[in-house]
Amino acid sequence: MTGPAPLSTRRRPETATRGTPERTRRTVSVVVCVYTEDRLDDIAAALDSIRVQTHPADELIVVVDHNPALYRRLRREHPDAIVVANREERGLSGGKNTGVATATGEIVAFLDDDAVADPGWLAHLLTGYDDPSTVGVGGLTRPLWARRRPSWFPEEFDWTVGCTYRGMPTGRSPVRNLMGGNASFRREVFAQVGGFRTGIGRGRGKRPLGCEETEFCIRLSQERPGAVLLYEPRAAIGHRIPGERSRFGYFRTRCYAEGLSKAQVTRSVGSADGLSSERAHVVKTLPRGVLRGLAQAVRGDLSGVSRATAIVLGLGFTTAGYAVGRLSRSFRRASTGGDRD
Repeated sequence: MTGPAPLSTRRRPETATRGTPERTRRTVSVVVCVYTEDRLDDIAAALDSIRVQTHPADELIVVVDHNPALYRRLRREHPDAIVVANREERGLSGGKNTGVATATGEIVAFLDDDAVADPGWLAHLLTGYDDPSTVGVGGLTRPLWARRRPSWFPEEFDWTVGCTYRGMPTGRSPVRNLMGGNASFRREVFAQVGGFRTGIGRGRGKRPLGCEETEFCIRLSQERPGAVLLYEPRAAIGHRIPGERSRFGYFRTRCYAEGLSKAQVTRSVGSADGLSSERAHVVKTLPRGVLRGLAQAVRGDLSGVSRATAIVLGLGFTTAGYAVGRLSRSFRRASTGGDRD
């Protein structure tokens, strides 16, 4: 059996879009950030999914996060990819910034190292850029559970495992921010607004922080009024969910960490923009989810009570993390005599 055709490290723009109309012909660099040998199989699957795109990538860039052994191995095993070491601070933000600095494509797309893209992923992302006001396009992320989806796990909290969640648009729509594991941006915007903030998101610690892409998207919209960030659900990927992330302990930890991360975001971009989508989710989507779960229980699906309870608890954990993040900042500011946010 023959494998996928090799992807050249520098494909010429005119060969990058087989069968694509001239008006949408543009170059694209795909960045995959990696950090551990524990995901070697996942990394290989992610890179293979990029190699078979109907709209081929011009560059496949793999950024290795301060792991020399993994860097050497990937350079040896994936000679068609541009494998580079993270040149910034350890963490996902630094890795993405290194990928952007390496890229030469007009569009820079990001794919998680434990995800697999549908064959039409890039083609659908790129259709969003037909509108010159669009600066970023993201897509739908489906959970690929290593085990069965837990019966207590509410779809409103699929964001805790990096996936599209109930409450997001069901069709193409402008959004406040894209999800980082399935997103793309015009490369030019990074020169204007800067890269991902290294103090936000996953870094050295074990706590599953996030929101580096949320802060970037909000900052981008603030600095470029009228710019559009577009959600295109046809640009779909599958995201692998290991067994440990289907446990309630991870759910609790991830919700709390998200609250901490949101506190960091609001310090950067302000509470009005930093919590606008979250307020709508709390006021509209989560109450409906609780009522839905209880109604399902009345109809005989007793796990509906568990899902309704998980929504209430998840909101509580996230709120607690946000409160701690804000209070710790206030205490540090008071002790040092610093200015207010």
